[in-house]
Amino acid sequence: MVPNMLVPAWKNIDACANGGDKSESGGRCVMADANKGDDTDRVELFERMTEVLGRAQQTMTEFWVSESAKPGAAPEGGALFGQWAAAWSDWASAFAASDSARLTALAGDYWEDTAKLWAAVLDGRSEEIPAAAEVKGRRLAGDAWETAPIFDLLRRSYLLASHYIEKWPETLDGVSDADRRKLAFESKQLVDAMSPANFAALNPEVLEEARRTNGESLTRGLANLLADLKRGKLTMTDEDAFEVGGNVAVTPGKVIFEGPLFQLIQYAPTTDDVYETPLLILPPWINKYYILDLTPAKSLIRWAVEQGFTVYVVSWAQGSAAPGGTGFEDFAIEGELKAIDLVLAASGAESAHVVGYCVAGSVLAATLAYMAATGQQAKVASATFFTSQVDFTEAGDLLHFIRAPMLDTVQKLVAEKGYLDGRWLATSFNFLRPADLLWNYVVNNYLKGKENAPFDLLYWNSDPTDVPGRFVTEYLTWLYRDNLLAKPGAIRVGGVAVDLRQVQTPAYIQAGKDDHIAPAVSCFKMTRAFGGEHRFLLAGSGHIAGVVNPPASGKYGYWALPAGVPTPATLEEFQQGAVETKGSWWPDWAGWLVPRSGAKVKARVPGAAKGFPAIEDAPGRYVRERIA
Repeated sequence: MVPNMLVPAWKNIDACANGGDKSESGGRCVMADANKGDDTDRVELFERMTEVLGRAQQTMTEFWVSESAKPGAAPEGGALFGQWAAAWSDWASAFAASDSARLTALAGDYWEDTAKLWAAVLDGRSEEIPAAAEVKGRRLAGDAWETAPIFDLLRRSYLLASHYIEKWPETLDGVSDADRRKLAFESKQLVDAMSPANFAALNPEVLEEARRTNGESLTRGLANLLADLKRGKLTMTDEDAFEVGGNVAVTPGKVIFEGPLFQLIQYAPTTDDVYETPLLILPPWINKYYILDLTPAKSLIRWAVEQGFTVYVVSWAQGSAAPGGTGFEDFAIEGELKAIDLVLAASGAESAHVVGYCVAGSVLAATLAYMAATGQQAKVASATFFTSQVDFTEAGDLLHFIRAPMLDTVQKLVAEKGYLDGRWLATSFNFLRPADLLWNYVVNNYLKGKENAPFDLLYWNSDPTDVPGRFVTEYLTWLYRDNLLAKPGAIRVGGVAVDLRQVQTPAYIQAGKDDHIAPAVSCFKMTRAFGGEHRFLLAGSGHIAGVVNPPASGKYGYWALPAGVPTPATLEEFQQGAVETKGSWWPDWAGWLVPRSGAKVKARVPGAAKGFPAIEDAPGRYVRERIA
């Protein structure tokens, strides 16, 4: 067993792929002849690899020549370096504060488990492998990792070390819970980055693909990498398979208003009559609105139209095209409040249901407080919040990025351009779940040289938007760093010190159980922020799938309290008393809206209202503008 374990990986994989004996060692491949093949085979292999390396060199030369002619952009890698430097500083300080006895015990447990692992693998006793070294995820599973014992030992050694690295913050004394969570997050980032799957020479699947394709996979991977460097982003899907207005964002409607900050879309009715109270959806301006109109089967917009609502949606302009100095206050008054007034004028209704998604929901809370203070609260019949936060004390892993090196980098980027490049922001969000949203594609695209499959959700995720610089800095510092929105009077909108407690508007508050961007525990705090009635609903899944879950999908489920049961003080208490319902939560939301929607009126036709002619067909030109 030991000699076979030390056979060079490439030879062992090659032998197994070509009929090596798998009868021994529980199905693992044992080479019948490590030197199988003659000199002719080696010459052919050498020639193929020389050709591959030559094409790779040509590809890189063409890339350098084409890119050298372009104006140089300021390097943004300093942000990552600064984050890692800050993390090392955190770890050094925490290590000094560690309980030496607990740290020594943890180290002892690690070395004991390491000895058990080696003994179990070398002797073929899989039942004695420590639990922490068991393969649970997809990235290190598969036959290729089982083929050569060296790779099996490598992955299990990594999993074992990862387990103890992630347990290390538990040994710390004298640190706050917030600092302990930050250290745990940084440890997980390190663990995900150091996975052997991320390195070509350590990933048997990469080596097998290179052998199978005579090295072509490596050339394709290099070409994919250089193409992404040109785009300035990581490609996640076949972007040629989709077109905004072609097979995504296709619900019929008209753009009825266009300004420097947004277009307003009114969607065509599918019923003869509609509810008197229209529905206005405010998507986040750090993404594009068509996440709510991906395909007809997944479209919340289309579904709401079919329920008898007159639906209006704001389509935000690219942040690079927005007026200079556009900030939090501008999005509240010139964005959200103006959209509300436009909808009331176009529909003839006295009030509207207003939906705020993510960051748009956070700003909507401030907008409602401003409206309450200025006598305009009656314009909004109800407010719905999709995965939104107003108290950022438990805002999840994004809090760990809000530190001096990152804020300094944002300030520099904003000072240069006046806006933050959406690709930079998208990469930051991907780092919240790097194993799924970063390293998985690095391995597939660059190391294996594979092409991405079409996926509408990932197409949307790969269509980022630039964000006005002033808003970015205010949002990160006012809300995430200083938590000002939760402090009465700390933020001023239109000269008014906003106080969320003055908001009496009925609120429907939705959160995602597995949301990693706006955690459910953070969204739940909104139930204590306002002064009016509310309904809190916890949806299955996360930030996107928890919202975009049409009834026809039959997926997930949601939790809500029985009628008449008051919302408790904590999310944990809510979960104890909530009743689970299988499937989509959209019907529950519609059932909450309808009693607040007035009588039925004749369906409103987009472009027919006086003063609101149809400018162009939905989805409009703002959403079609791409930055990459």
